[in-house]
Amino acid sequence: MNKKLKTILGIGTALFLVVATIVYVKFFLSNTKFSKDELYVEIPTGSNYEDVKRIVSPYVESMSGFDLMASLRKYDDNVKPGRFLFKKGMGNFGLIASLRRNLPVKIAFNNQERLENVAQRIGSEIEADSLGLMTAFRDSVFLKKNGFTKENVLCMFLPNSYEFYWNTSAEKFRDKMLDEYKKFWNKDRLAKAEELGMTPEQVVTLASIVHKETVKKDERPRVAGAYLNRITQGMPLQADPTVIYSLKLRDNDFDQVIKRVLYGDLTISSAYNTYVNIGLPPGPIAQPDINAIDAVLNAEKHDYIYFCASVERFGYHEFASTYPQHQVNAKKYADWLNTTGTNR
Repeated sequence: MNKKLKTILGIGTALFLVVATIVYVKFFLSNTKFSKDELYVEIPTGSNYEDVKRIVSPYVESMSGFDLMASLRKYDDNVKPGRFLFKKGMGNFGLIASLRRNLPVKIAFNNQERLENVAQRIGSEIEADSLGLMTAFRDSVFLKKNGFTKENVLCMFLPNSYEFYWNTSAEKFRDKMLDEYKKFWNKDRLAKAEELGMTPEQVVTLASIVHKETVKKDERPRVAGAYLNRITQGMPLQADPTVIYSLKLRDNDFDQVIKRVLYGDLTISSAYNTYVNIGLPPGPIAQPDINAIDAVLNAEKHDYIYFCASVERFGYHEFASTYPQHQVNAKKYADWLNTTGTNR
């Protein structure tokens, strides 16, 4: 009896070990065939299990084991779109588990000069492409409902870091940006804009000019104050960054580098040229960062109207209250440009 029991136990143990080995091999033994430590797999919206297999097959060693696990865990009937992380050495259990965990994408964008550039930047990070994003951004119903125009809707995209799921639609991305914009314009900022007699979109538009005018954050409130003084006096802003933007827009080339604005450039016919048009352009000439927006809202109060780049404190500007003072500063800068051979 003891021998028979031992035999049965021995056979049972052997069978258990065989089954355990098969389970381990099929479920947990590495089934990946990529050299990187990890990679992301993107499953488009509307995909079925056959689509998933086609997408993951370059990274999976044995599809039979993958199929078995997908069936056992009922994944083949519950495919989800999104962005999923595969790690080197994962077994089938881990691979299927990963395909159930949609991971967010961290997106950062700043200082884009056009809405098209924003759409291209975002379209490279999420499922929605740049064309779909542009269509959503410029939807006439959306614009009218929220008080934007095609020219100033760029105001809505505040430079920052955000998290989105890869399969976020263009409309959901747009609506999230609108929510963030409304949160940014809290009671305090709205009150300051009203005190300036400006809408949030006008503040952002002026901030885009301030941002382009100086990279020195500590100088931005002073630059903003000078522009606001010009607006108060009914003067044209005469902002060189708007001329540069007009030139790029005319040439349809936003990759060109323009270091020097020439006298002939000042007369270019463009709604964005603040030398020939009084007041603000129809929209921002770039995405200003939050510091530049707050610089406008908290602009320095002074009597400066003019300023030009300093040749003694590079990156900063020399300010003047009168035109003769400004001419002296401007000549210094022009002479310095000539000595460096900067013609454009």
